[in-house]
Amino acid sequence: MTSEHDRIADRLVELGFSQYEARTYVGLLRTRAATGYTVANVTGVPQPKVYETLRRLVERGAAVRTAERPARYEAVAPATLLAGLEDGFRRRVEEARRGLAKLPGSFAVERPLAAYGVSSFPLAAERATEAIRSAKRRVYLSGRAEELAPLASSVAAASARGVEFVIVHFGRLPFPAPHGQVLRHASTDSAVHSSRRARHLGVVVDSQWSLWILARDGKSWEGICGTVPLIASLIKTYVRHDLFVQRIYADAPAELEARYGPGLMRLAEIPDDGEAEATGTKHA
Repeated sequence: MTSEHDRIADRLVELGFSQYEARTYVGLLRTRAATGYTVANVTGVPQPKVYETLRRLVERGAAVRTAERPARYEAVAPATLLAGLEDGFRRRVEEARRGLAKLPGSFAVERPLAAYGVSSFPLAAERATEAIRSAKRRVYLSGRAEELAPLASSVAAASARGVEFVIVHFGRLPFPAPHGQVLRHASTDSAVHSSRRARHLGVVVDSQWSLWILARDGKSWEGICGTVPLIASLIKTYVRHDLFVQRIYADAPAELEARYGPGLMRLAEIPDDGEAEATGTKHA
């Protein structure tokens, strides 16, 4: 058999044929009304095995016996064979689906999220740096100088190759402002920055990869990162919301503080059940 015939036989093996069955079927396509002896010579299948293999091909509908003395065989047309295989596959899949649906746990998550827990800020900074280095279009960032500083080199490199940044930073920006929109979280400068212990870093790269890591007490970090567009959308919305509020505050700081108090804290006058701290919405 030629290398092309071998490749065809390999595809049949992937569809459930044995090596001998696949080679014998391809051999039958190359001959007409072939005897077992002829098939063995054409395919290289050992003669003691070829008759057993021909019998199995007849049983599975891949070949037909056309004569008795001597026994001769022909291959079923490839289109007919493949249609039968396709129908059988669909039937088995449907039977498996019905069977699995009856088992406990049938309502488990259909597709695991490609996200990973992160409990170390240095590791989070490393993952964020790697992601920003591969950014192609836009990166969202949220954090204080201490959390943003480890990203400086990757931000500069990405900005230099045209990546756009949307950054809301608490306190000073620890590196030159990159290309894009950069805004200081000015409303928290005096009212919250010095009093809250919580720290965070939010990163979204190209609306696909994202990272959110938070230390409620300023020391113990917990977070998540990975390529999950839904999570990326949530973090991006958080950053954009902060950006919008700070733009409004920049236009009328005195009026807004007169209405909502220093740091606009009265905007958050809802029962404190820990959720605000958990999301980082009130910390610097």
